[in-house]
Amino acid sequence: MHFDLFNELSVPAFAGRSEQQVFNDTLELWQSAETLGFSTAWLVEHHFMPEYSHSTAPALFLAAASRLTRRLRLGHAIIPLPYHHPIQVAEQLATLDLLSDGRLEFGYGRGFSPQEYAAFGQDMGASRRYTAESLKIIRQALKSGRVDFHGEHFDFSDLNVLPRPIQQPHPPIWAAAVSPESFDLAAQEGVGVLVGPFKPWFMVREDIRHYRQAWQRHHGTAMPAPSQNNKVAMTVGIHCHSDQRMARRQASEGFVWFYRHLLGQTRPILERLYESYEYYRRFGKLGSLLGKAISLTALEALGMTIVGDPAHCRKRIGELQQAGVDHVLCAFGAGVLPPEQTLDGMRLFAQQVMPDFTS
Repeated sequence: MHFDLFNELSVPAFAGRSEQQVFNDTLELWQSAETLGFSTAWLVEHHFMPEYSHSTAPALFLAAASRLTRRLRLGHAIIPLPYHHPIQVAEQLATLDLLSDGRLEFGYGRGFSPQEYAAFGQDMGASRRYTAESLKIIRQALKSGRVDFHGEHFDFSDLNVLPRPIQQPHPPIWAAAVSPESFDLAAQEGVGVLVGPFKPWFMVREDIRHYRQAWQRHHGTAMPAPSQNNKVAMTVGIHCHSDQRMARRQASEGFVWFYRHLLGQTRPILERLYESYEYYRRFGKLGSLLGKAISLTALEALGMTIVGDPAHCRKRIGELQQAGVDHVLCAFGAGVLPPEQTLDGMRLFAQQVMPDFTS
């Protein structure tokens, strides 16, 4: 297994940290993660979500991180393709790959916020078609440096796209996957899947099985050990402490705050009718229930967090491994605990949990 970091750049009022402090603390955390053996640090892109996520320009943050680290891979995920022009995305990805000496990971998706779609002037109902075209263009640009494409949304003739990435044919590609259909589409595209932190584990476990079956169906191969492409990454809020009770005591307020805000951001999708987002509507009742009755106990019962001592963390990570999770995207401290608690938990996790799954 691989153990990665996941950050939203949350700036909750109760934490008493400024945006600049959060940004600097996160960069320092990533530098520590590199020395502790973590594989990749992932950063999201969100807009208009005060306190919950101030990661509105992740490419700039990743560029800064590329100069402060040497081995840690850098995950740009997800880029909501409907908000961006694909040529500019390809140019930024190649630039980041050069700056990081070939350490970039590229995750894409459609986004989920009606407010973002409205602000950027995009049609949510057309998002799947727009995303599919964008991905084809980005792949062309990164692989060959030339784009010749004629579709519904874009029309290019022999564009010369610069610069070229170090990784060839392109940096590893991952797709955000929520609905069963999106897992099937990721398998069809031949890319890995990124599973967000807002789905209960029993759903994710079935989605992983569906993805592996879809991969076999689309690519005509038996289901081997995961390759560079057919990997599953799952985001989980984690806090590890030598004392089980202290872990829960430290995590309770911050984790509940984070997941309440997370579910609050997704609720418009769950409740309103949008073309091609049918699965969110079926998930809506559970999301609403969690929004009203959310607690650390409920989050743990649903497998959406891992909070406890190293033995507890090892047990839960073992369940993920057995179900086929290849990368655990660790949202240490849910991104909102005090930096010293987050770093202590990350160190303990690296020392007493990770060796059981990486050796």
